[in-house]
Amino acid sequence: MLYKWFQHISLAYPAFLGLLLIVPFMIFWYRNKYNKGQSSVIISTTQNFRGAASWKSTFRHIPFILRMLAAISLVIALARPQIKNEERLINGEGIDIILCIDISGSMLAQDFTPNRIEAAKNVASTFIDNRPTDRIGLVIFSGESFTMCPLTADHNVLQTQLYNVQSGLLEDGTAIGSGLATSVDRLRQSPSKSKVIILLTDGENNGGLIDPNTAKEIAKSVGVRVYTIGVGTEGYAPVPVQTSGGVIMQREKINIDEKLLTQIANETGGKYYRATDDHSLKSIYSEIDKLEKSKVEVAIYRRYSEQFLPFALAAATFLLFELVLKFTLFRKFP
Repeated sequence: MLYKWFQHISLAYPAFLGLLLIVPFMIFWYRNKYNKGQSSVIISTTQNFRGAASWKSTFRHIPFILRMLAAISLVIALARPQIKNEERLINGEGIDIILCIDISGSMLAQDFTPNRIEAAKNVASTFIDNRPTDRIGLVIFSGESFTMCPLTADHNVLQTQLYNVQSGLLEDGTAIGSGLATSVDRLRQSPSKSKVIILLTDGENNGGLIDPNTAKEIAKSVGVRVYTIGVGTEGYAPVPVQTSGGVIMQREKINIDEKLLTQIANETGGKYYRATDDHSLKSIYSEIDKLEKSKVEVAIYRRYSEQFLPFALAAATFLLFELVLKFTLFRKFP
């Protein structure tokens, strides 16, 4: 409970915490003063003095400890701890975006780190974080397509679903048309004036019930812009293949239907990109992020609740206890 409270605390004057350096000097001063006040007597044995220590000698340092705690509490009070409350007022209209990701077996190729599908998830996660005011959904496809998450402004739920994406969830294959059609269907009823699909794949259409050109025409009729991304290095890439003897690495030729992806992007008002490594994939998502800027104004109102009073009261309490103990239980008589 206390830990959560401190997580929401900020300091108005953090420079005052530098005064905490006085604590080591207080300890040094007290130690020197205490040592000077001690006297020594040389005796042959301490046997007769065993058990002679009183409770006063045992707890004699308590007043100083209270004084030190008072000093620490006072310094924290001077730093003015506060709890910040933010209220966000959003004006304008965001963009509705569907992330359409290929999860076919070839997406396990390791020409990206650690493989294509994990690299795609990582950059998509960053993309989601950079667009807090947009509604975003997630569609996956291989031999068929599936909506992992409909359009939502709850990006925590979306990130959880994105994390759960893995190859093998659907029948294997590359049904680009089905993936695109399902993504368009998620945007069909959207009231947003700006609707975008980011379709990422590493292969050629070889499955599904909907032809990619048919899906493209549907996207055009609904007014959806499609950005297409072809993922894969040039030539061949190592792909893990399951055999009776276990998993082996096999080099497979990269075949991306760039003509189809370019046609889909151009005719819907989007753009085609080719990602050959992790860096280029990140750059592509960054460019799309810049092209599709939301026309949203976010006004942030901050209110601060002062929390210095408990520390000031604690300092006063510690000092009061020190004085009470000093002039009662630990009073020194001449």
